[in-house]
Amino acid sequence: MNFPEYRPRRLRKNELFRKLIRETRLSVDNLIFPLFATVGKGVKKPIGSMPGHFQLSVDLLVKEVQECRALGIPAVLLFGIPDKKDEAASGAFARDGIVQQAVRRIKDKVSDILVVTDVCLCEYTDHGHCGMIEKGEVHNDMTLEVLAETAVSHAKAGADMVAPSAMMDGQVGMIREGLDEAGYETVPILAYSAKYASCFYGPFREAAESAPRFGDRKAYQMDPANGDEAIREMNLDVQEGADILMVKPALPYLDVIRRAREEFDLPVAAYNVSGEFAMIKAAAQLGWLDEEKAMMESLTAIRRAGADMILTYFAMEAARVLQR
Repeated sequence: MNFPEYRPRRLRKNELFRKLIRETRLSVDNLIFPLFATVGKGVKKPIGSMPGHFQLSVDLLVKEVQECRALGIPAVLLFGIPDKKDEAASGAFARDGIVQQAVRRIKDKVSDILVVTDVCLCEYTDHGHCGMIEKGEVHNDMTLEVLAETAVSHAKAGADMVAPSAMMDGQVGMIREGLDEAGYETVPILAYSAKYASCFYGPFREAAESAPRFGDRKAYQMDPANGDEAIREMNLDVQEGADILMVKPALPYLDVIRRAREEFDLPVAAYNVSGEFAMIKAAAQLGWLDEEKAMMESLTAIRRAGADMILTYFAMEAARVLQR
């Protein structure tokens, strides 16, 4: 089709036409809201680099989840900030751990929302790394058993889905085996399959108090330059029993999201991470862009790339916009 016979502007001339031919639909049903649970009561500690977000004690966390559900958000993702950290990450799998407490309270008070739990050790280790340390390095295979034990403890507390994010080789398979043996074969795994060693996690590390005390995470998280490697990682997770594949971060890796959508017949998730959130917030505060439009355009782009679900700190704000 060539001009003047074909004029694309014919179908752009008003909002009704634009809605009629819109290819990508963003819905509140696509959103998952990350939350940070901490110890105590009545605690609402602001996260400086993430305006509007807080570390919340379980009593206030439940109220936040109730508001999420009222907005139609179908799921939340829980991170925990324990009162003590140690070398063994014992708070990660403790029956009375902060995430376990939060899961039980949420499921008791808000039964019709999905509770997803992050399965990693960085919030619970005194060194801040995502696994067990041996001779100054993160030991992959020692970490697998702890991750599996943590996932099972979350399932026992009532978690609807677990999300392993440590980027240890074999973690999905070990967790799947642990869940099945414990009688939780129906609990799905949302795998952080392509998690990059990204600078965009900066605000999260303040929120979760999880910055490593030494070194960095480049030996287990992925090199931002690699795309083919992400597909290999996803293939491994599929073989090990993953139910959903995730790409993290989202906006700098839209090409990886698109490849995941095209190459795998599983749901694809994308994590619109803390740094992506913080950039828009900061630019909006300076008057450099329209916050609401930037938020909705970014989330729509992630959907357009192929994500079925988006984990985003914008979830509640976006849900309010979508309800208009």
